[in-house]
Amino acid sequence: MRQAGSRRFRAAFLLLIPVLLIVCSCGFLTRSRTPLNSPEALYDRAVWYYHKEDYKKAIELFQRIKEEHPLSKLALMAELGIADSYFSDGLFVEAEMNYTEFINLHPTNPNVPYAVYQLGMCHYKQMSSIDRDQTETLKAKKEFERLISQFPSSRFAALAQQKLRECKKRLAEHEFYVGHFYFKMKQYKAALKRFELIEKEYPNLGLDYKVAYFLAETRKRIEVDERERLAKEREEKEKETLKNQKKTDSKGKDKKKG
Repeated sequence: MRQAGSRRFRAAFLLLIPVLLIVCSCGFLTRSRTPLNSPEALYDRAVWYYHKEDYKKAIELFQRIKEEHPLSKLALMAELGIADSYFSDGLFVEAEMNYTEFINLHPTNPNVPYAVYQLGMCHYKQMSSIDRDQTETLKAKKEFERLISQFPSSRFAALAQQKLRECKKRLAEHEFYVGHFYFKMKQYKAALKRFELIEKEYPNLGLDYKVAYFLAETRKRIEVDERERLAKEREEKEKETLKNQKKTDSKGKDKKKG
């Protein structure tokens, strides 16, 4: 069941591209007479291998279109096809490189919003659990924010909004995990910084109630620690003063005896 869902998920990616497939409107039946090495025939075969989950073969065919037919409209489609194939195969580093290259080479292409969304997804798919480093989460967040900012009317901006919220929640949970660790270790000032960061940067993500509790409790314990510290300092000063007074009195007695 899980495998079938995974296939449907991967197969959906090429269908998400808003403009690419429009260009390729002829279809298999109308291309039956085209040469096997034509860009149309190569592209059809590449897409067929993609949906069969033979991503290596799909990439080979997409690459041939780029190299053998660089002036064809399908060469642009092939560039994204390569990136999508790497992505669907779980090779996110390679996919990221190809999406980035597409954006840099074709900054005004209508499919740039899709490529930016996929860049974010490359990092999203590599996010770690809340007890681990969140570099990939931060990178995903950055790409989704870029998409929403630069292409607010894109259909992918709405998808990015949802993923952005998930990224923010993951980051907030990570900060809470670290803050709670410091709290248990009685490093209250370090814990307070983490809880205050969540309150400021990640509100309304389902953590507000427990963050508010730990903020109040942490501040209370910092105050208690501070009072205890000041009391201890006063006690030490009083002991030092008494010690010095005894020394002074002892010297005075010695002088009288002399």
